[in-house]
Amino acid sequence: MDDDARYLDLEARLAEVEARLAKIEEFPRPSEEADGSLEAEAFWALRGLRERLSEQPAMAPAGGVLFTGVVSLPDGEYHEWQQGAFTHVLLRHDWAEFSNAFSALAHPVRLRLLQEVIRGERTVAQLQEHEDMGTSGQIYHHLRQLTASGWLQSSGRGQYSVPEVRVVPLMIALSAMTMPGSAGTSEE
Repeated sequence: MDDDARYLDLEARLAEVEARLAKIEEFPRPSEEADGSLEAEAFWALRGLRERLSEQPAMAPAGGVLFTGVVSLPDGEYHEWQQGAFTHVLLRHDWAEFSNAFSALAHPVRLRLLQEVIRGERTVAQLQEHEDMGTSGQIYHHLRQLTASGWLQSSGRGQYSVPEVRVVPLMIALSAMTMPGSAGTSEE
């Protein structure tokens, strides 16, 4: 390849990079202090996601989501978790495949069971001590649904736990159901 051909090739590649950069710069950015109530560091995770997306320009125009958490449970268990996905991948996925995981959370007794298990009450006997849980048959029914959908795992000796890969996502799902600034979203 002679110098003129290399120059033209380099020029074409530079134009492609500039076009990709222009798309990244068009990516919407929320105002960090739009209502005057947010600190400059409020969107540190969002800035990190943007930086990561800018490293993969083909993915940046569609965007992505990220969730992360550090959780210390009452029984001393400690979990750190981070998960992300590109928007275009999520949009291509068949969302109906997620219905079992969502529907397992759609019952107050199942949510209460998860809450008690995550607080450290791991046996069916401990869970039965709560009057609002129902009969032992009803508790087992709910535990089976939570286990089948991956929100709980059983040790086989009547003990249950929330799998490590579900602890932070469960906390994220609960956080997503609250309005910003309402109970459960700020320090109380």
